Amino acid sequence: MLLSIGTVIVIDTNLTADSEKYKSKVIDMGDGFVMIDYPTHTETGKTAFFLDGTQLLVSFIDHMKMSYAFRTEVSGRLNKGIPMLKLSYPGDEQLIKVQRRQFVRVETPIDIAVEKDGHYSHYVAEDISAGGTALNLPGKVPFDADEIVSLTIVLPYMNKEIKYVKLKARIIRLWEKDGRKIASLQFEDIGPIDSQSIIRFCFERQLQVRNRS
Repeated sequence: MLLSIGTVIVIDTNLTADSEKYKSKVIDMGDGFVMIDYPTHTETGKTAFFLDGTQLLVSFIDHMKMSYAFRTEVSGRLNKGIPMLKLSYPGDEQLIKVQRRQFVRVETPIDIAVEKDGHYSHYVAEDISAGGTALNLPGKVPFDADEIVSLTIVLPYMNKEIKYVKLKARIIRLWEKDGRKIASLQFEDIGPIDSQSIIRFCFERQLQVRNRS
């Protein structure tokens, strides 16, 4: 198994770049779960007491120095001389390999509405991350580099929930790929809730790709 007893893990509380992060260690493992010691905050050293049902993102580095992540839920606690938390574990086949950069970018054709000068236009994304997106541009290029526009991003989740994220973005680059015109946009002053929504979406899309393959 990629995750093993003694592995140091990092726990994110809300799946954003600015989320609270905690460290812990795997104490024991079983079928579909892992036991960890009580997490401590990476900066303050304070112990965290997560309630049962709390959704978390766990990341770790295996013995080959590869980074992985998985979503989990607190499902119990136990004290056998050492107080431990019980986390669900989806198995090695559901782990996502983490890119060593701030935001993971996924290729996905989601709908994005762009508002410019009071007019709305519909586009299909080439890709998206919590830091920005790329839009396919049919016909004439309607943007200029360094221009700021308003976006409404449609995020369809695996549970059929649909989230609408509204934010500002700056046009970073206009380029071509396989004969298609594309605009790369960088999100401006994205808030933690919107960032969390996009990161959750990107993570679920990675899981879908993994499951199909």
